[in-house]
Amino acid sequence: MAAKRLGIGFIGGGFISRFHIQSLIGVRDVDVHGVYSKTKTSSEETAALARVTGVGEAKAYDSITDMVANPDIDALWICSPNYTRMEVMEEIVHAVESGKGELIGVTCEKPLGRNVAEAKRMLELAQGADLLDGYLENQIFAPSVTRGKEIVWARGASTTGPPFLARAAEEHSGPHMPWFWEGELQGGGVLNDMMCHSVEEARFMLTPPGESREVLTPISVNAYAACLKWQRPEYAKILSDTSNGKTDYMKRPSEDFARSLIEYATKDGHKVVVETTTSWCFVGAGLRLSMELFGPEYSMFVNTLDSDLKVFFSRNVKGSEGEDLVEKQNAESGEMPVVSSETDAYGYTAENRHMVQSFLAGKRPEENFSDGLNVTELLMTAYMSAEQDKTISFPPPDLDTFIPAVARGEWNPKEN
Repeated sequence: MAAKRLGIGFIGGGFISRFHIQSLIGVRDVDVHGVYSKTKTSSEETAALARVTGVGEAKAYDSITDMVANPDIDALWICSPNYTRMEVMEEIVHAVESGKGELIGVTCEKPLGRNVAEAKRMLELAQGADLLDGYLENQIFAPSVTRGKEIVWARGASTTGPPFLARAAEEHSGPHMPWFWEGELQGGGVLNDMMCHSVEEARFMLTPPGESREVLTPISVNAYAACLKWQRPEYAKILSDTSNGKTDYMKRPSEDFARSLIEYATKDGHKVVVETTTSWCFVGAGLRLSMELFGPEYSMFVNTLDSDLKVFFSRNVKGSEGEDLVEKQNAESGEMPVVSSETDAYGYTAENRHMVQSFLAGKRPEENFSDGLNVTELLMTAYMSAEQDKTISFPPPDLDTFIPAVARGEWNPKEN
């Protein structure tokens, strides 16, 4: 490509867009030129963050089409809520195909769709408009994960054989925004919101370096889901209060705990296993991401709360609540780990560097909408398994049309 710098625009002005913008400090050859959000104040605040951070002279836009029409914007980052993704992608493609402007590519935050039909449509739209596509799955770009994989495969797998078991978990005390808690809007509960990370990270670790993740063929999925904390009356009231009465976990809960076990076959016919756990009811220092990998004569462990920096504040230290030490921080006193650079540790910086470099080179990113679709297919199979309380062979029939009961507002473990 002739372009030496990539101009980008963000769709969505919330928490995740701001996280990406902060990570761009460590990415070369990129400028943030615009932000669009349905909430004008959010657009303006996030655009101001880009300017203050020094990653671009961003301005707030009134529409997605206006950003596409700006010749300085080459790619768009879709970071809007899950229930808006289809509408957003359709407007992008319509603007490009109607000649309003040109784009090199588009990226989309996880999950690609609330169900398989939506994820497939996102992929079809991108390919139909001849856009490069990147799936924003930050955890496979986390330095501890990428370096750990490099060492394990170079030293352990090369001498004693490839790994056969990957465990991944993501746990925290619950999402930031009320819509995340709504099964219909988000597409499910914690299984859809966070297991997408764990499933893809584990699959990445079990895939030989330099090979496509298609070398692993899913065989079966077994899953379990429950609402352990947030359907208790005192906690359901908190959700109701913060959503002005819209979120009713006594009648329409989403799962706040889920686990899955996915069996794969390797190209050599061996069985490998992915085990995941996700939770919105973890009470600890903050967000905990963990990854374990096991092979014939080796193992690997990652835990983001085992940080190299800890602080201690006695009970006499008073301060306001915040997330200045770690995302989803739950306390301001005692001994606490500090993640000194969350954008680096969680993989956002390396992820965005890869997306920018791929787009500038005119190449489809290694993590793309096809991967996002694969993840969605596995998650929907996990919902099937949890609902039917049995192991489901992959791919199950009717996967393309399946909508989880929690996303239909028809899941309530207390009634069952």
